[in-house]
Amino acid sequence: MSTSQTVSEGSDEIQVVLTKPLSLEGDADADYKAPNLVQRVLSLFRNVRPGSDLTNFQLTPLFNIPKSHLQCFGESAFCFGKNLLQQSNNAESSIERFISVVAWSISTTRPPTFGLAPYNPILGETHHVSRGSLNVLLEQVSHHPPVSALHATDEKENLEFIWCQHPVPKFYGTRVEAEVLGKRQLKLLNHGETYTMNSPKLMIKFLPPRVDWIGKVKICCQETDLESELCYITSSLLGRSGLHSVKGKIYQSSSMKTLYEVDGHWNSTVKVKDIDSGKETIIYDAKEVFSELKTPIVKDLQGIWPTESATVWSEVSKGIISKNWAKAREAKSSVEDKQRKLAKERDSKGETWVPSHFTVSYSKEDGWGCLPIQERVPPAPIVVPL
Repeated sequence: MSTSQTVSEGSDEIQVVLTKPLSLEGDADADYKAPNLVQRVLSLFRNVRPGSDLTNFQLTPLFNIPKSHLQCFGESAFCFGKNLLQQSNNAESSIERFISVVAWSISTTRPPTFGLAPYNPILGETHHVSRGSLNVLLEQVSHHPPVSALHATDEKENLEFIWCQHPVPKFYGTRVEAEVLGKRQLKLLNHGETYTMNSPKLMIKFLPPRVDWIGKVKICCQETDLESELCYITSSLLGRSGLHSVKGKIYQSSSMKTLYEVDGHWNSTVKVKDIDSGKETIIYDAKEVFSELKTPIVKDLQGIWPTESATVWSEVSKGIISKNWAKAREAKSSVEDKQRKLAKERDSKGETWVPSHFTVSYSKEDGWGCLPIQERVPPAPIVVPL
């Protein structure tokens, strides 16, 4: 179910725990789930007022999967069966590239598991992974509020993407909705094209229990005069026909002329319909994208940073995997207590924490922004087998 590798540095022992990526079924290895999960989840929110911001809501390890939010965020970039990024870069025409980028954007919508959540990353936590020539680096650049930054470069394909993610979860009585703020950029450098996009909201419904993505996503490319509007839709009440739906259009920015209609489901297939010819084409197949997802492995144990997610949370993950809940709670408290101590020390010295790999900005108009310090992401000590 998981891989665990250890390296000793002097008297210190570094643990690295890496687990399988989320599949189409969410956490495929959720055999460690506590019993009566739905009742436990409902009991969590018994004393929470509707409309409350859950950003700082604390979960016990009973409700955690053995990985960090930073790792899950990264998986959407480097865990895939079909390389839609390569497909986008190799397409000959601008409209073909745009359609492929739409498909890639949909592929980053990963299915979480109801009732279980990753760990909240600590300030300065990192996750550095390579898959072939694609190198991905993430850093938690703010803890209150939680903001994650991602930078990925592929020298072979000559592409780059930069994401900034700031989730804001709120409780609405029968559901939790997490608005995912922050801009995402994909640059196809061979073509001089930059694509900007946002993320849909994550919705957790209690009765009946389910997880889905909802809301609008807009994808723009100024260089090609193309835009897309996608709407993620879920079913109402007991109906299931609308679950996981994606509908939208691709159009010219200047004339607003619709070129293609988009329709399908993000967990199965999505197709586009050419408005002029009426021809329909499947542009996204979730089974292809999520096929044969492989667990990352440690290639260079000496290169693992102390801030690596798989190291920071290793003892907690080991406790969850073995269902040793007391050990998991103790290890999680240890991580959180250490962070509170470091924060107090900084405050007492009047110091401000500064990210190691990104520069961060914030404004009321644009929200949080993150720019990488390095032009290229170096190869990582953790790799995804090809």
